[in-house]
Amino acid sequence: MACILVFVEQRNGNIRKASLEALSEAKRLASGAGWSVCAVLAGHSVAAKAAELGAYGASKVYVADEERLARYSSEAYAAVVREAAAKCAPSALFMAGTALGHDLSGRVAARLGWGCLADVTKLAVEGGTLVATRPVYSGKALATVDGGATPAVLTLRPNVFPAATGGTAAEVETLPPAPGDIRAVVKEILAKEGGELDVAEADVIVSGGRGIKGPENFALIRELAGLLGAAVGASRAVVDAGWIDHANQVGQTGKVVSPSLYIACGISGAIQHLAGMSSSKIIVAINKDPDAPIFKVADYGIVGDLFQVVPPLIAEIRKLKAEA
Repeated sequence: MACILVFVEQRNGNIRKASLEALSEAKRLASGAGWSVCAVLAGHSVAAKAAELGAYGASKVYVADEERLARYSSEAYAAVVREAAAKCAPSALFMAGTALGHDLSGRVAARLGWGCLADVTKLAVEGGTLVATRPVYSGKALATVDGGATPAVLTLRPNVFPAATGGTAAEVETLPPAPGDIRAVVKEILAKEGGELDVAEADVIVSGGRGIKGPENFALIRELAGLLGAAVGASRAVVDAGWIDHANQVGQTGKVVSPSLYIACGISGAIQHLAGMSSSKIIVAINKDPDAPIFKVADYGIVGDLFQVVPPLIAEIRKLKAEA
């Protein structure tokens, strides 16, 4: 029986939502094709999380749980994934399309001698073969790739595939320790204070561009985002100008996002930005230039000065919340 192996990413012992989406998509494909789904989980003090992955479709979970794996190491994690792949001989390996997933996928694919498909947005099984769809040319076109007989590593774009429960507890197998000669290790992580939502995983994003005129006006963007329970995003122009951190950048050179709602404030819509957010389910654009490219992909557009549009919008949302 063919098998799909899913690498499950965790951060500080918590399973990332994007990995649950990848696991659920693997289960959907496997159910229709008569395949099985296995998962591999690496970290420290994560063994208790393994059985829970059955609810998202894994019938078996391979776990590497040791202190040396507490912090991500591409070399060590790749060794763990290769060990799991050797045990279940998968036809494909899925990973979430996060920063970690993109880093790890290339190394694992090279070590296994497999192909690698990044940023997949649609999957199907046709005639027993996995077929993937992914955006190309900065999102201007979609390429459909037939996996053929050779296994491949695929990264799945976050927030595109739904995370669905309904399975049963998974069988758990412990993997042997990672190789002892890990050459590069992370000694310390300096986390940014503030605890803002990560745009890569947020279901709602409010982004600001050069139209906000200065870094001090991101307070307006943050206020709207706070009312909507949204993450704060930004265009490359304002990140390059030093108005906001690179972690907030949405776009081809930032983070690719697919939220349910994306609100673009004062963003013209350069190609690299559109490539990072055009797959959002609903796009609302606010821009005073009626010819701004962002309106070509927007579901709803407001032609106007964001400083005249956003404050009344905030006031209305506050009013609705007060009445609820």
